[in-house]
Amino acid sequence: MPWTPQASAVRRVALMSASFLQRMGWRAEAFLWDSYHFAFRTVSLEKASAAGGAILRFIGPLTSTHKVARINMQRAFPDAEKPEIDRLLSRMWDGFGRMLGETPHMDKFAGDKVLDHVEIEGLEHVEFMRDPDKAAVVISGHFSNWEVMGAALAWTGLDLNITYRHANNPLIDERILKSRFEYGIRLLTAKGGEGVKALIQALKAGTTVCLMNDQKMNDGVAAPFFGHESMTAPGPTKLAIRMGVPIIPVITRRLGGTKFRMTFYPPITPSDNPDKATAIVETVTAINQFLEQRILEAPEQWFWVHRRWDKAIYRKGEGST
Repeated sequence: MPWTPQASAVRRVALMSASFLQRMGWRAEAFLWDSYHFAFRTVSLEKASAAGGAILRFIGPLTSTHKVARINMQRAFPDAEKPEIDRLLSRMWDGFGRMLGETPHMDKFAGDKVLDHVEIEGLEHVEFMRDPDKAAVVISGHFSNWEVMGAALAWTGLDLNITYRHANNPLIDERILKSRFEYGIRLLTAKGGEGVKALIQALKAGTTVCLMNDQKMNDGVAAPFFGHESMTAPGPTKLAIRMGVPIIPVITRRLGGTKFRMTFYPPITPSDNPDKATAIVETVTAINQFLEQRILEAPEQWFWVHRRWDKAIYRKGEGST
């Protein structure tokens, strides 16, 4: 359910049904969230971005997810020396920190203001979607600042339904959705459950759906990713095959500071293999290959902290040094 005044009221009713301790915990987390936003709003966008980068360059390596990111990088780049991996990890944390510093300033990316910060390329690949009877499945990944990508997608004026994952805390979830509503995203569908039906209905109505497709899904399909089998979400592929629409990749790059480039790429045509299961695997593999190429272009701009491969790899600490 996207943010609207009506939906907000529904969420608050649901909030009151939680236990007292749960509500207090959520309110404490929301207070910290609001304090973080207030602190970064007291400085300019550029200073907030730089401060966020500096903070995460320091804190990131102290977290358990740093080890996950290191294992992932070493699996993807087995010939890389430790100093190079360290450099990439530091730059990854800088980029994620910059995103955290920029998030409280998303109003500066609303409407035409987004063009002060984002170059948009490849619009010719999506112009067909302006036809009310034409739609596509748009895919992306966790590159640079995906909130900025959302604002840039909203600026295009295309009829889009963007999927999202609920925050565990409903108060924070509401704040995130309200921010997205204010910078231009009007139609959001939660992943899983009834969300799948909503996406099918959207495509039938000529509305393009947008999904992230770069994380592991335990009950997905096995497809190679950097030469290692990885369980990958087949949802975007299944939607495209079922509805007979193309898959359009879009990636956002940080050019430096608070400047970005969002690029729409030529469509990935779903496999026409008569065996449906094989067609799904072939198409998922093509998507993984596309994502690999974009990661190789700027490894530090992908968020490496997801456990992309089998859990045993991270328990063993494979490749860690």
